[in-house]
Amino acid sequence: MKVEQLGEGRAVISMPYDTLLIGDPVTKVIHGGAVSALMDTAGGAAVVAHPLAGLGTATLDLRIDYMRPATPGQTITATAECYHVTRTVAFVRATACDADTDRPVATATGAFTVAKGRA
Repeated sequence: MKVEQLGEGRAVISMPYDTLLIGDPVTKVIHGGAVSALMDTAGGAAVVAHPLAGLGTATLDLRIDYMRPATPGQTITATAECYHVTRTVAFVRATACDADTDRPVATATGAFTVAKGRA
């Protein structure tokens, strides 16, 4: 995974195609678990990048809707936005796309812990 953009509650992280991530050897489609890990990582990074969230985070809940298989050979990019932060929980929306950005591979919503440092 490679961090492409990070700041102000937004993270963009890419995952290049790799044969080690194939879930179906016949179609050569990336395993859903790899897409899940990418979206979870992007969501956590968006939280840590939010100015109100604090120093660290952990995933409380992550719902992923798989819309279609990623096209074999293409990089998958997840874009996550931390859109609301409370005292203890941060809320995130994310989308994962391959080269066809008009048709997402997956979408996600999640809740992450907020771990603030001591003042």
